[in-house]
Amino acid sequence: MSSLRQSKPEEPWQAPEGEPIIRIENVSKRFGELYAVDGISLDIHSGEFFSLLGPSGCGKTTLLRMLAGFELPTEGKIYIDGQDVTDVPPYERPVNMMFQSYALFPHMSVADNIAFGLKQEGMPKARRQERVREMLALVQIDKLAARKPHQLSGGQRQRVALARALAKHPKILLLDEPLGALDKKLREQTQFELVNIQERLGITFIIVTHDQEEAMTMSSRIALLRDGRVEQVDPPRRLYEYPNSRYAADFIGSINLIDGHVLSQEENRVRIRSEEAGCDLEVIHGQPLLAGTPVTLAVRPEKVRLDSGDAQLANRVSGVIKEIAYLGDVSIYHVELATGKRIQFTQSNVQALAEQPLSWEDEVVLGWPANSCGVLTQ
Repeated sequence: MSSLRQSKPEEPWQAPEGEPIIRIENVSKRFGELYAVDGISLDIHSGEFFSLLGPSGCGKTTLLRMLAGFELPTEGKIYIDGQDVTDVPPYERPVNMMFQSYALFPHMSVADNIAFGLKQEGMPKARRQERVREMLALVQIDKLAARKPHQLSGGQRQRVALARALAKHPKILLLDEPLGALDKKLREQTQFELVNIQERLGITFIIVTHDQEEAMTMSSRIALLRDGRVEQVDPPRRLYEYPNSRYAADFIGSINLIDGHVLSQEENRVRIRSEEAGCDLEVIHGQPLLAGTPVTLAVRPEKVRLDSGDAQLANRVSGVIKEIAYLGDVSIYHVELATGKRIQFTQSNVQALAEQPLSWEDEVVLGWPANSCGVLTQ
């Protein structure tokens, strides 16, 4: 998985003196006896593109609505720019929200939709018109100013909604599944545009999504939610390469999870006995692990490769190819081991229409280095 962002030498959340623009302190939201959000604490810094990621029902939209002021926490506090806004109504918060439905006024032109919030605030007409022109240019819909929403494509309506949300120059923009209604190609194109706009304006973006690729592509950091709680908060690359739990590993991308228990550890090299793999496995792990501890070895399919006698492959398993998925740029192979456990690995399709070197029922030996996998204890 790739990201549109380049890491900076020191990100704002790494700076010891950096104060977060949003501080969520032990926030819970209960509907009857059900906790939609259960004791979440998060710091989000100015200029971040921050994603709340997780499956339906994990609490991400409820948390976003509490940031906007549309829902009040049952417990806990929310601070924005140092001010306690826990009980502050939406219209008095320095935030704006872009809804999944876009919620455009059907009887208004594009320009009037963008200007609506500015007019409600009493901005003088000349300034209002200038701001609308800026927003139209920013989202590249200058020529659509006079059209009504029903005369626009889905992607164009999405741009209008974004322009309207940005017109008031909020400190924070909240986006609730903003790309969900777009087709795949348009969604990918819009991801680039959103990141470029966010970096140009320097506004803090907080996006809710269930799409892991969307979150990985656009975010500076991701909070992965599970059952109303935060499972892990990290930049995309770290979340992908170093998941802290089986849930995080399985949710982000494809991964092979192989159960076993610790046999021994010498310095940072851990030896794992795995009945699933039918052999012992090795992994580099910095924390001490007691012998007998149940663990899960996690290795991404792209880290697994055909054994060609490479001495660096500390782990080797053999099996039979049972499934092949051709995806154009890569092929995914499912290999069944003698134990019945299946391992995935991928190969890039470098040459067009090349003779397929591997086929169903082929016997293969797979391997991966000890430093290209991880070990999970939860």
